[in-house]
Amino acid sequence: MTATDTAALSARVLPVWVLGSGRAGRLIERNALVYRRVWLMVVSGVFEPLFYLWSISIGLSKLAGAVAGPGGRPISYTMFAAPALMATSAMNGAVMDSTFGVFFKLKFAKVYEAVLATPLGVPDVALGEIGWAMMRGTAYSTVFIVIQAAMGLVASGWAVFALPAAVLVGFAFAGAGMAATTFMRSWQDFDFINMTLMPLFLFSATFYPLTTYPGPLRLLVRITPLYQGVALIRGLDLGGPNWAMLGHAAYLAVMGTVGLWVAGARLGRLILR
Repeated sequence: MTATDTAALSARVLPVWVLGSGRAGRLIERNALVYRRVWLMVVSGVFEPLFYLWSISIGLSKLAGAVAGPGGRPISYTMFAAPALMATSAMNGAVMDSTFGVFFKLKFAKVYEAVLATPLGVPDVALGEIGWAMMRGTAYSTVFIVIQAAMGLVASGWAVFALPAAVLVGFAFAGAGMAATTFMRSWQDFDFINMTLMPLFLFSATFYPLTTYPGPLRLLVRITPLYQGVALIRGLDLGGPNWAMLGHAAYLAVMGTVGLWVAGARLGRLILR
């Protein structure tokens, strides 16, 4: 059995966190150097949720009036929607790099074949790409919460933990996105990504309280991944922490970890075959 065969077999069997050489940061550094030439494309992704926020504050919030926040106390509709849009920022930032970016490097640019000619291994590629996607999601979320605070839409000191929560949302979707990308065969397959993200965005208690959904749909919303992030960040932003948040955080952590493991195992098969 050759060294390549051994590496491929190991990548299929062992968790990526066991095999990581600690060099994943090198891949993140490489991505940062490449993306500095197209920084405007990266930065542009933060504006979509901000436009939603501003449009809501200008118009829809005045029509909707007050809504029930944590503990039943009334809050403005803008304050209700803002944490959900922050979670969406983290999701969008992480998904963009872990799907479209990874697919291009894997199938067309053949970046990973060159990377594996260095001391980096397959687990380093998985960890590095997911880490880079998380950084993009975190950057979006950071800008968002700063503007959110400037608009007076943060109601509690617990909001200092909203950014770490957004990082966790980014990890979950980066892991899941990269794992899904390893099964993609062509650009047409990415229609499934868009078909997944839009319903998540619209039906994760983003714009409406969970109580407004009918019974069966409410149960479905409760188990969606974006809802976990929305509920977690909303509770922190609005000062209503509870034990359920631990469940939301655990869900996101498991989702990201499983995605990381699948991505590492699949990359081992695709690159080293």
